[in-house]
Amino acid sequence: GGTFTITNPGPFGSIMSVPVIPRGQAAILGFETIEKRVVVTPDDALAIRSLGFLDLSWDHRVIDGAEAARFLAALKDRIETTDYSPDLAQYL
Repeated sequence: GGTFTITNPGPFGSIMSVPVIPRGQAAILGFETIEKRVVVTPDDALAIRSLGFLDLSWDHRVIDGAEAARFLAALKDRIETTDYSPDLAQYL
């Protein structure tokens, strides 16, 4: 009865996958593994950061590609800018 599926192949070490949309769904979002990688910071310094990929497959008959891209951008922004420390404090 759903329209959107989330899958999590990351715990198995997957860095990038292409989730297949289950029958009856409009899209599927995959959360890949999180690894430490070297990145360039806004001030052109090198830093080590934890990075992971999100991949989205969608049915173009239901979802416009531009809308799907905006959704991924908004999700990325939310993940990167939310302060999770109060929620994680009990585990640290």
